Parts: sequence; structure tokens; C-alpha cells
Amino acid sequence: MSDPHATATNPPVSGCLYVVVAPSGAGKSSLVNALLEREPDIGLSISYTTRPPRPGEASGREYFFVSREEFGAMVARGEFLEHAEVYGNLYGTSRLWIEKTRANGSDVLLEIDWQGARAVKKLFPDMTYIYILPPSIEVLQERLVKRGKDSRDVIAKRLAAAREDLDHVHESDYVIINEDFSVALTDLQSVVRALRVTAARQLRLHAQLVS
Repeated sequence: MSDPHATATNPPVSGCLYVVVAPSGAGKSSLVNALLEREPDIGLSISYTTRPPRPGEASGREYFFVSREEFGAMVARGEFLEHAEVYGNLYGTSRLWIEKTRANGSDVLLEIDWQGARAVKKLFPDMTYIYILPPSIEVLQERLVKRGKDSRDVIAKRLAAAREDLDHVHESDYVIINEDFSVALTDLQSVVRALRVTAARQLRLHAQLVS
């Protein structure tokens, strides 16, 4: 929510930007969806992708599904905050939507990979980087097999990528281990709520209390 007491010398406080990263199968999307049910004021940035929709997915809900030609045109127009190729498919995050949403004082959450998080950090150094991890690689493999969405080759690639992800966990601000879902969800919500009440943010939002 924007500051009603903002002036030309005291601009509105931008919404928080949460960047959530996790290896595939760690439960990131489930945790984020549960968080958004508890914190509906957070805006979820929906990425663009060239991969085909899976059964039950709809454009504009899970992703915006576009062709490689359309994706390339968007890159050329500078519309993406970051974009990358993952498992042969292209993914991109809308820069303009994030800027406008935050300028209105609303919080924004991004679900991206560690490479995307690095790119976002360069443009939004105030972002909060949250890493979701499984309790072990063995548990991650079990989850990937049980969900039944990928072939053995794809699962092997995802596990290899997960091991590479572990080399970049130290770049994050917070690490949440998703062993018990309810505990991990509480941890994630606690990070969000704590960031909303930092002294710097609260004193700008409620400057009239200490002026």
C-alpha cells in the first residue's frame, strides 16, 4: 500500500520484491501458492515461456505460453527483466510489470532460477533472495519420480542441475528446507512479514508518527 503522506521529497515506498529459487522438485511452486493464499496482496509475476503447456495449465495462469519467434521479438524490444534457456525452453520475466506493481506500493514475488536471480539483483539490489531446498538429493529424486511428469532422462538432468544449484545457495538471503511442508510454509511467511516491518520501511510508511 502506498504512503498517503508522501511528498515530492518523500516518494511512495516501493513494494517488497521476493525472489524465490529452488531446484526442480523441491516444492517451490506448492509453497508459493500456499503463501499467496495466506498473503493475497502479493503479486505473483507470471513468466513467459516457449515450452508447451502441460495438461491442466492455462496461458496467463501458470505461464504466458508464446512461440520462439514471439519470445525473440520481446527480447529485442527489451521487455524482459531476465530471460534464460532451461532444458531447451526459453523463460522470461516481464520488467515493466514488476516496476509498475512495485511503484504502486504492492509486493511482488518471482519464481525463477539462480541465474535469473543474479540478473534481477543487478536491477533491483533491494530484492530479497529466498532459496528453497529439499532435505536431501535422495528425497528430491523420490519427489521427481513420484510426480510422474518427466522421463528418466529429464529427471537425470534435473538432478544434475540441482547439484549445480547447491553451489549458488550462498548467494541467497534466506534458506528454507522443505522437509515438513507446514514448517517450510511458516518459515516462508515469516520472512515476508519480517521484511514488511523493517524499521526503514515502517518509518517511511508512517513518517507522521515520528515527524
